Amino acid sequence: MARPALLNEILHLPPAERLRLVEDIWDSLDASTTDVPVPAWHRDELDRRLADPTEQATVNADELKARLP
Repeated sequence: MARPALLNEILHLPPAERLRLVEDIWDSLDASTTDVPVPAWHRDELDRRLADPTEQATVNADELKARLP
């Protein structure tokens, strides 16, 4: 199936089915991590964050939700 036709078919699925499809695709990428390129800046940021194990989030989930309109 040509890519535009596939996309068109996907866009006609109900939202719940499209979400499940996205989850399935994401899971398939996770299973093949050696094939997924990771930009150097992602690695650099992870290294920076891991360098300080005491670093914690400055806002917890409840505080963040309280800030939302």
